[in-house]
Amino acid sequence: MASAALLHRLRGAVPARYWKPIQTGIEQDDDTATVARLGGASAGEILTEGIRLPRPVSPHLAARLAGTTIDLASVAGTIDGPDPSVRWIVEGAGGALVPVNDADLMIDLMSRLALPVLVVSRSTLGTINHTLLTLEALRTRGLVPAGVLMAGPKNADNREAIECYGHVRVVGELPTLDPLDAASLARWAAAELDVERHLLELVR
Repeated sequence: MASAALLHRLRGAVPARYWKPIQTGIEQDDDTATVARLGGASAGEILTEGIRLPRPVSPHLAARLAGTTIDLASVAGTIDGPDPSVRWIVEGAGGALVPVNDADLMIDLMSRLALPVLVVSRSTLGTINHTLLTLEALRTRGLVPAGVLMAGPKNADNREAIECYGHVRVVGELPTLDPLDAASLARWAAAELDVERHLLELVR
């Protein structure tokens, strides 16, 4: 849902495309199709290529159970060399330190792509620790945290703590939308996401 909201926010400002390089549990859940639907995306805004694995487990295990191995160089090469004017919304799988093979973590793919990273975190109990650990891991690898998008009921105390101790902007607080569809998500993104245009300035 966060990726679809970001697609709405960037549309009209910069040419943007969504890509999920690694998807597990594809037989139960197709994040690319969901983003296309909720983002009201055209075919040209969605890249469907990538690793697609059936079991809903971490990428390294899903690949092992499917009798294959994920090669990060090959995965990253998928968007190496396309139109440099396009801004990519690349969605990870499972978090920064989730393993994708016997040697690499999701953060290693982030390092290969070298894009600013928007951290999506929940708004409820436990988010301060999890979010600050993720921000620290990103910075240790030389990656730039573009901001934090909090999902769930608004929590002013958690937001303040993440901004203060994480030295980062919370660029939006995404509530549970009812109904959840492309129109409602577009309205929220226009009104509430990146109001200060921090993300837009990073991707221009």
